[in-house]
Amino acid sequence: MAHQPSAVYARWLSLKDKPGGKRLFNFLLGRMVPYSGSISPRVQELEPGHCVVTMDDRRKLRNHLNSIHAVALMNLGELSSGLAVITAIPADARGILAGLSIEYLKKGRGTLRAVCECPVLESSERKEYEVGAEITDREGDVVARVTARWLVGPKD
Repeated sequence: MAHQPSAVYARWLSLKDKPGGKRLFNFLLGRMVPYSGSISPRVQELEPGHCVVTMDDRRKLRNHLNSIHAVALMNLGELSSGLAVITAIPADARGILAGLSIEYLKKGRGTLRAVCECPVLESSERKEYEVGAEITDREGDVVARVTARWLVGPKD
């Protein structure tokens, strides 16, 4: 089956270049995925198999070490991997998260940026894919690396 844009990607394409469009997309994404919306992520770039999401440092995301909480970092990495994957799969496929791990390398402070790249898939064959997202700080230092295992298969 030919690769067609997912509903999320189609919405991104329709809004990203309009005044306030990215802000509206991010608001809608937070409504669609409330837990991920709890970190107030901002999708900066979205293409099939490629996603960049940023997250501002705010008090409600901080831990007792005065840095961004580990689970907020995990949430950011998982969201960037999920958006990259759902834009990379064919229209007759769906993806579901099968596993998630993270390596913490530095305290996260300031605006953080998660980048995920994955291959564009041409088949909805049931298969697991390991996708990595790297989270960096303003200086470009790697704060964390997230590894997500996505199970892709045909829609029911």
